[in-house]
Amino acid sequence: MVSRRPFYIVVALLFIFGLGLMIYRHMAFDVPWLPGEYRQIWSVEAKVEFDADDQPVLASLAIPATQPGFTLVDESAASPGYGLSFVDKNGTTRAEWSIRNAKGHQELYYRVDMMSDPYARSAPATVPTIEKAIEKEPFATAMSQLLARAQERSADAYTLTREILKEFSNQNQNAELLRGHKSRAQLVVDMLNQADIPARVVRALTMEDGRRRQNLTDYIQVFQGDSYDLFDPNTGLQGRPERLMLWEYNSQPLLDVTGGSKSRVTYSIIQKQVAVAKALSAKFEHTNMLNFSVDTLPVEEQALFKGILLIPIGVLVVVFLRVIVGLKTSGTFMPVLIAIAFLQTNLVVGLLGFLSIVGVGLVIRSWLSRLNLLLVSRISAVIITVIGIICMLSMLTYKLGLSEGMRITFFPMIILSWTIERMSILWEEEGPKQVVKQGGGSLLVAVLAYLAMNSGLIQHLTFNFLGLQLIIMAAVLVMGNYTGYRISELKRFKPLADELKK
Repeated sequence: MVSRRPFYIVVALLFIFGLGLMIYRHMAFDVPWLPGEYRQIWSVEAKVEFDADDQPVLASLAIPATQPGFTLVDESAASPGYGLSFVDKNGTTRAEWSIRNAKGHQELYYRVDMMSDPYARSAPATVPTIEKAIEKEPFATAMSQLLARAQERSADAYTLTREILKEFSNQNQNAELLRGHKSRAQLVVDMLNQADIPARVVRALTMEDGRRRQNLTDYIQVFQGDSYDLFDPNTGLQGRPERLMLWEYNSQPLLDVTGGSKSRVTYSIIQKQVAVAKALSAKFEHTNMLNFSVDTLPVEEQALFKGILLIPIGVLVVVFLRVIVGLKTSGTFMPVLIAIAFLQTNLVVGLLGFLSIVGVGLVIRSWLSRLNLLLVSRISAVIITVIGIICMLSMLTYKLGLSEGMRITFFPMIILSWTIERMSILWEEEGPKQVVKQGGGSLLVAVLAYLAMNSGLIQHLTFNFLGLQLIIMAAVLVMGNYTGYRISELKRFKPLADELKK
């Protein structure tokens, strides 16, 4: 007797691997289990204002990218009369507006949509070069004394940063002297560089719904090895606050305007909810992560695979109804193809179209059988007949104002032709009862497959979780191993069961 252990091992591996892929996709890419969920999108608009000097203008603005906590899903700009380009400079992207001549007050707009995403990851941050600034007296001495006191109470880069910020909060003479020299964030960075610790000032924005004309806030980015942490120069708190988005983080100017003066940038923020399908589609379009998903394909191919990935669901329904329930169908997987056609039309129009085509086709096929034609010629004639019937039904429904009827062309013509041929032979050999039985079984299976494939939950799972295909395969293999009684056979054996009970 052949051992069934390898079979059960393969089934278990398919199920475990498929389930693992689904869980990984849910955890790594934040794909929800249920459709209809929404994601939080922060829409930030940067308003650039300056006075043009009646000459060529070039304005360059630092713009954000995907970072921990936020995924960039969309960006746009409004700049009437200006040319706009997104230029990559030194590994960072900037928005650049240009115009041959401009005069007077100018306003340019840049908008970015960032999705709140706890799984978002950015490219590894580049460690800034250490630049030791040469200060004039008495500022150099004040900074040196303040740094020396902080170093006595520190052990690494992070603790030194905290101690320097504490020295500024102590309101001593050196701190008071330095207060008007530079911003506190830049002073801390200069002192950290003097201690051979890489650090820089970054500009950040706190996400608050409905805020207008906001300015960026300075934060200190301190590196310790390959990792870094953020420090608030005003409060001394360490770590990235919730809803804090870094806007400029590469030690570059926030706004650089050539040909203009009195430039400034203000920010307005609004929160909105976007359907998860749209948000994830935009997320995967911009991500560089390892993502084996249909979402990474062009939209045209995504639409194609959205239908193809539903076919295993129809196959599962057919296998269950034929193997477990015991329904008879005309053709093994013809009901799946009919169910796909139902998806393109709708259930009522699809049923009427199918019955009309098969009914008229059977009448014409019965006439062809009297001509004693060869099989190839007879099938060819049936195919041409089916095409003619479909054309006539499409034109008739169009004249009646029923646009759904024109979608009857989605029916698989070759399969319908073979179905008509097989039903005709079955009629001649076993009578109309078997034709009704198998035809009715095919329609019932097609309707049930359509209901399963038309479910929003099923469509969401098959499209977003490719691991589900492996689970379906495992289920099909398990049902293929079933050799017991069909459910439809229980009625036939009921008298025997009643007799055994007595």
